[in-house]
Amino acid sequence: MDLGLAGVPCLVTGASRGLGRAIALALAAEGARVALGCRERLAEAEEAEAACARSGAEATVVLRGDVSSEEEVSDMFREAESALGAIRVLVNNAAVCPHGTTAKTELETWDQTLGANLTGTFLACREFLRRLEGQGPPGRIVNVSSVSAFSGSTSGQAAYDASKGGIVSFTVSLARETAALGITANALAPGLMMTEMAAGKYRAAPEKYLPRIPAGRFAELDEVAAAAVFLCSRQAAYITGTVVNVSGGLLMR
Repeated sequence: MDLGLAGVPCLVTGASRGLGRAIALALAAEGARVALGCRERLAEAEEAEAACARSGAEATVVLRGDVSSEEEVSDMFREAESALGAIRVLVNNAAVCPHGTTAKTELETWDQTLGANLTGTFLACREFLRRLEGQGPPGRIVNVSSVSAFSGSTSGQAAYDASKGGIVSFTVSLARETAALGITANALAPGLMMTEMAAGKYRAAPEKYLPRIPAGRFAELDEVAAAAVFLCSRQAAYITGTVVNVSGGLLMR
């Protein structure tokens, strides 16, 4: 299937590792022009950029910036456009995930979590739409949420879960706003994945997590990335305002 992504300028936030890196690599394999956003992990982002180039990306660039900052988001898009051309695909993956019960969560932690996860998604989408307006082909937005937006977490992540639930509601509203313009906005809800942050926890106590997953295994990052890339493609032009659940049956609605 030709996804129509060859030569298309794409921006993936939080792309230095984990799912963001996997999505960037999958876009690169389709021949896209890939901008990899990161806040702190510059060396890892540069390694991911090199991997994208090897995978077939037409062009690549690393962008350093904090998605919770209005000014830095604007700078990221300006740099991306300078290097790759006007961005046509936006994947909002950047996120933080602090742990702690609600009673022990400081207001600063709550604000930082919603700032990075929810406000960051809003700022990037707003900048994307402002720059896309009147510039030709329709755009694609994929916002990374989580199954915990619907089911909550068992390990004390209320701030994270709230931010991911907000992403779902925001994405639906955004889809209604932009559908007539030919722009699609969808959310991705991954389940339990073998990311760098989570793999140790899952391997240490698989009996705690695997029984919850009907598929009987954790997700591979490239499986989740494949769903994201499809939503970025021209083949997904009639899909908008939806949440794609990639959880091996962990979340059934």
